[in-house]
Amino acid sequence: MIKKQSKKNEEVLLHANESSEKIPSDIEDVDDVEIISDDDGMEASKLKKVKKELERCKKEKQEYLNGWQRTKADHINALRRFEQDVEKAKNIGVQKSIKVLLPVLESLNRAESTHGKLPDGFSAIAKQLTSAFTAVGVIKIEVCIGDIFNPTLHEALSRNITEDASKDNTISAVLETGWKLHEDVIQPAKVSVAYCK
Repeated sequence: MIKKQSKKNEEVLLHANESSEKIPSDIEDVDDVEIISDDDGMEASKLKKVKKELERCKKEKQEYLNGWQRTKADHINALRRFEQDVEKAKNIGVQKSIKVLLPVLESLNRAESTHGKLPDGFSAIAKQLTSAFTAVGVIKIEVCIGDIFNPTLHEALSRNITEDASKDNTISAVLETGWKLHEDVIQPAKVSVAYCK
């Protein structure tokens, strides 16, 4: 009987040793731990609430980010429009000034072409006006006899009848110089246009 009892004890010890090998000795190494609660899933409901709050925060963050990006883009576009408006206003001011001074230069040029040469003081004034126009970006519209009539650059004051079909709708005479500021026409060149019947 004693032998049977000691044999039973050995089996129990052997079984206990085997089961202790299956239990991890260091619990800190376990990453995924499931919390089993006795108070009807309180931890699980807390975890769900935290997840919902996290999702709400992510959505709110994205809304704020989208709003900030739209506002930044609107600000950049507004600055660009403001710069364009300032440039347009500046050009309008220059155009008004040039339109006031152009008749003076044209009168001096006409007087020079009819009388041959202007007195020294008047020719100096004409040169100063021309250099002032060049400094602000005003240039002459170059027109040559034989160029095709362009209504955006030329103003037709008269028509000349021609028999040559190749000269139809071409400039036959330049009556007055045209001027433009950068790409904007301030005063179109006044011309005579040839046309074929």
